[in-house]
Amino acid sequence: MEDNVTVLYCVVDDFCKAFYPVWESHLLSEGLKKRRRKTRLSPSELMSIVIYFHVAGFRNFKTYYVTYVQKYLGAAFPNLISYSHFVNHVKSILVPLCIFAQSLKGEKTGIYFVDSLLLKVCHIKREKQHRVFKGLAKKSKSTVGWFFGFKLHLLINDKGELMAFKVTAGNVDDRKPALFLAQYLTGKLIGDKGYISASLFEELLQQGLQLITRIKRNMKNKLISLYDKFLLRKRGLIECVNDQLKNKSQIEHSRHRSICGFMLNLLAALTAYSLQPKKPSIRQY
Repeated sequence: MEDNVTVLYCVVDDFCKAFYPVWESHLLSEGLKKRRRKTRLSPSELMSIVIYFHVAGFRNFKTYYVTYVQKYLGAAFPNLISYSHFVNHVKSILVPLCIFAQSLKGEKTGIYFVDSLLLKVCHIKREKQHRVFKGLAKKSKSTVGWFFGFKLHLLINDKGELMAFKVTAGNVDDRKPALFLAQYLTGKLIGDKGYISASLFEELLQQGLQLITRIKRNMKNKLISLYDKFLLRKRGLIECVNDQLKNKSQIEHSRHRSICGFMLNLLAALTAYSLQPKKPSIRQY
């Protein structure tokens, strides 16, 4: 396990060495840099520990840190601090982790899949008592019923690599973030019936991206090529990615105590997925 952590740390540390000087010089020029208390753990170590949580397979971060990191990864991280101090310092890596996650986007292959993933923050019956995400999380209805929380909009290529992502309130239409996710891409974009829109189709087509979806019952049937039918049948690829993020990385749970913690957990899960060597993909003949 320590070998995997070392490899992860090397990748993260290379990013931090390139990112932090540029970021800090920008903060200085804008007058935004504030005094930060030093910690025994470097930003690279903080990021590595947070990301590795989604590799180790734990469900609770405190259990992971206390019973695994402090007990078995002391040689990899010799300057470990207490859990309470770690929680206070980990907030400082939110921006670097966000940039790092976006820097790992995949290859432009010309074939892309888009979908949204529901992130419930509490049971729907407790929405009015919920305080952590008050004003941010929203109530909405999906194909499986009402929920209260957010949506994670994902766009991947046919190799299963993440191309873009965006977090919105739960009541945002899936079609609204589609243009943002698909910017600068050309080829074919496969989505479900929730992305059916004449205006969205035209806007994407103008940038060289063809939107392909199944039709609703009240729509006229249109002829499509056999290759497009093949791609529609492979739309389950992005469902596999959603399943990994939701069930393996545990990006959806009701234990968040801050917005920062929610975003750190989500970004670390996306980063861990992007760094894993084997991803679900489709085989084209």
